[in-house]
Amino acid sequence: MPTLLRFIGLRVVIYPNDHRPAHVHVKGAGGEAVFLLNCPGGPLELRESYGFKLAELRRIEAMLTPELAVLCAAWSRHHGDF
Repeated sequence: MPTLLRFIGLRVVIYPNDHRPAHVHVKGAGGEAVFLLNCPGGPLELRESYGFKLAELRRIEAMLTPELAVLCAAWSRHHGDF
């Protein structure tokens, strides 16, 4: 599973054998969240979360949003269409 980003002790990954629609998994700090990318223009959308508090999810989303183009490009490299 390629790690795309690391921030505040979390890893943002795409699984090689994953399914559409385009999304990323954010893992660490005892939690995992899945954000739909809605490529190419967003906005990010929380699909599910385990172990993160709402404030943490908002912070994660705020950190992922400026990286949307990078995340969509990475999804496209691994899986083709969004």
